[in-house]
Amino acid sequence: MNTATSSSRPETRFTPAPEHFESIYWVFTQLCNDSCAHCYNLSGPRGERLELEECLAIVANLPDTLDRLILSGGEPLAERKKLYPILEALQHKYGSRTQIMLQTNGDLLTGEILDEILRLGVTRIDLASIDRYHKHAGERLAKLADLFKSRGMTDENAAPLIEKETYVQPDKLTFGYWGATEEMWLGGNWARGRAMEKNIWKRDGNHNFCAILSGGKGFLGGTELPQEISIQLWKVNPCCPGTKYPMGDARKEKVTDILKRVAKSEVFQAINDGDPYRMGESVGVSEAFARARAGELENVCLWCDEFFEKHYSQVELVKP
Repeated sequence: MNTATSSSRPETRFTPAPEHFESIYWVFTQLCNDSCAHCYNLSGPRGERLELEECLAIVANLPDTLDRLILSGGEPLAERKKLYPILEALQHKYGSRTQIMLQTNGDLLTGEILDEILRLGVTRIDLASIDRYHKHAGERLAKLADLFKSRGMTDENAAPLIEKETYVQPDKLTFGYWGATEEMWLGGNWARGRAMEKNIWKRDGNHNFCAILSGGKGFLGGTELPQEISIQLWKVNPCCPGTKYPMGDARKEKVTDILKRVAKSEVFQAINDGDPYRMGESVGVSEAFARARAGELENVCLWCDEFFEKHYSQVELVKP
């Protein structure tokens, strides 16, 4: 491997007010009514799930102030016995100060269910299934749009809320609809889960999924993107696909404490910059070596896995 020169990165990029965070994407269940070929977290009828007590412990460990929380899966509506108590706990913790968003494929949504989740504080619903990989590929969109509008919801901003100017709209009832594309979310995720099993992942070591929202860029703050992390069940990650080992366990430790700890690492500062090719410089892995390996592996997420497995032990970071 090529040895890198010492890095000039700052000691930390994590500088928000104590116990405040912008956006958290929480997959609280991997149970789903579908088994999409592209699914990066292996969601399906046998998908992994948490106990309700674990979910409520995670709610308690979320930041004291939070701009938005995205609840996803799996299919959240397949776990309504957990979803409703989670929403009640979020109402108790945040009131109306936090925008609660729900991502769903829409297959299980009815008027009765919609009324209940709106009552429990959801203000934004995204149908994240309008693409060729989901079973119904958006065929219920018109019917669901009529249902949403009958409850006073608007689609004035139907695209994903990924810009800082629009990503939080707590005072509006809105819905959106979009799907995964090779250019957006699927580019990196295809080297994960069922897409890996089905051999349909994107083979391009120069495609930097880390540099977009849902990748790692900005998870510690200080970039043009909203500050967002992913909690996959209980695993706290800088991105949706997740690093080889989680940064911490949201059931056992406050999320902001986890982030303050990893912010001291130059490895995670590079991920925050959206530059996984440079994350090994502080431990002697050069950018040139990383780019070569990503090219050989044909995917930057596979390089990230190899880096944490072979070059950098993240296990110490999950301990309080």
